[in-house]
Amino acid sequence: MPKLSGLIHISNNDSHLGRALESMRQCDEVLVINHGAKEEILKVARDHGARIVNGVNGVDHGAYVQDAHHDWILCLRPDEAVAEELEASLLEWKQSEKIDDQLGYNIGIRAQNGTGWKSLAPEMRLANRQRINWTTDCPPSAPNAPALPGYIARIPDQE
Repeated sequence: MPKLSGLIHISNNDSHLGRALESMRQCDEVLVINHGAKEEILKVARDHGARIVNGVNGVDHGAYVQDAHHDWILCLRPDEAVAEELEASLLEWKQSEKIDDQLGYNIGIRAQNGTGWKSLAPEMRLANRQRINWTTDCPPSAPNAPALPGYIARIPDQE
């Protein structure tokens, strides 16, 4: 059964971090990469059992996958959460006997836009760090990657 590491990069304006971390129940560990967050945000991460890694200026965000204990990485933004259907898909994926050689899996994104929800293009958010590298918070686009059922809900701060 594959093990799963969750990865989130944070800074100072991440008021939804608790919801994001709570939604990552299928992860065997969660890493929060700190890029200058305030202590109260770091406390939220610690209270949810996340391991905090301090970011270093000049280091690509994708490099922090090396701090994970597992090869499969689920990437979220702090204003996102794993929806229930995706949580069930991740559980099924983890329980599958077959460990595949995929680079990763695309996952649908639904963004709250004030009046409802808008479906965005799927993004690779579950990636095998042994098969693909990336420099940003999340892996690069891979339109031909298989998709997992379910979606990530993006709920931006209202200004």
